[in-house]
Amino acid sequence: MRQRRYPSDTTHAEWALIEPLLPKPACETRAGGRPEKHPRREIVDAIRYVVDTGCKWRAMPADFPPWRTVWGFMARWAAAGVIGQIRDHLSGRIRREMDKGPRAVATVIDSQSVRAAETVGRDSRGYDAGKKINGRKRHMVVDTRGLPLLVMVTPASLTDRDAAKELLLRLRLMHPEITIVWADSAYAGKLVTWAKKYLSLTIKTVSRPKDASGFIVLPRRWVVERTWAWMMHARRHARDYERLVQHSETLITWAAITLMTRRLTSKRARHPNPHPEPCPRQHDAC
Repeated sequence: MRQRRYPSDTTHAEWALIEPLLPKPACETRAGGRPEKHPRREIVDAIRYVVDTGCKWRAMPADFPPWRTVWGFMARWAAAGVIGQIRDHLSGRIRREMDKGPRAVATVIDSQSVRAAETVGRDSRGYDAGKKINGRKRHMVVDTRGLPLLVMVTPASLTDRDAAKELLLRLRLMHPEITIVWADSAYAGKLVTWAKKYLSLTIKTVSRPKDASGFIVLPRRWVVERTWAWMMHARRHARDYERLVQHSETLITWAAITLMTRRLTSKRARHPNPHPEPCPRQHDAC
């Protein structure tokens, strides 16, 4: 058993949350297969190490399983939808602990453009003229508590409105209970009518006040901006290094899973404040 020495390693409490959500090893299924050579916990620790430190897959420390093995598990779990299921299960558990329903009905959407490394091909990258960034654009939907529900990565040249059509379609298929989406003015216009007509989704935009100067906190939108800040704590996401967009989406989701497991296992989660502070911007459904 590998000695746990890195900040990204799972604690016993975190592993107790993640392990039951992983698929059964092939050797334990009816189809059968070879027993896995490396413990699942070491595989998860290795993935979290790459996300947290931003190192190359080939540069993982020698006390982890071989990088090809770790990358293979990451890719297979992503293709099978396992990572998304873990994210949804953990977010539902957090919402229940907050005396909310396990599924959100109101969400917030936003995008983030980041530079892409040389490992990203031309077919999945582009130039964002507004941000002056050559790379990819990350689109994310969160609930009103900032818990990620869906992540999609596109070339940075794709506008928010065009990307939102596919993103909202995925959102409707995965979460049919959602009724409202808060967004900034980049999502206004024909997209609002299209979403209402074809997806039965109401898009409400929150614009920056015309007389405002400098940084201000905008209602609703501050929630998703805070989530982006949380994601950027993982150094892997300072730039996009993945050749495939689905792997980039998966690693962003892994960062969200790490945040949620730590929240569920923290002392504050086990002993909530009996006098919580009110939401600074919204008092009803924040």
